[in-house]
Amino acid sequence: MTDMTTADIRKWLTYFIAMVWVANGLLCKVLNLVPRHQEIVSRILNIGDVRFCTLLIGIAETAMGVWILSGLLTRLNAITQIAIIAAMNALEFILVPDLLLWGKFNALFAGMFIFLIFYNEFILANKIVHEV
Repeated sequence: MTDMTTADIRKWLTYFIAMVWVANGLLCKVLNLVPRHQEIVSRILNIGDVRFCTLLIGIAETAMGVWILSGLLTRLNAITQIAIIAAMNALEFILVPDLLLWGKFNALFAGMFIFLIFYNEFILANKIVHEV
């Protein structure tokens, strides 16, 4: 069995992060396999056509996954992800904690995901550059 290099770890973390965005966007919102997501959007935005808005959010989240996999502008991408996750989870924490899978503990998982994105882009990527 071979040892994983830093580049291998970064690659697999990148795949995992992209998968989270695609799963939440495509499966939960676009395909509406988790209707609770639509309820969250409905209560936060208080709009008439919640399905259409949830669909747009799902498409944007899926596009984020594609952007991650593209490898383009990775630092901007990481900063964008962190900002979106922090803002989205702050709103949910305040406005709809009762609809979250783990209630207010969702903030803990969001924080861990933010750290993973930061670690992957700003620590592992720098380590790879310095190993070469």
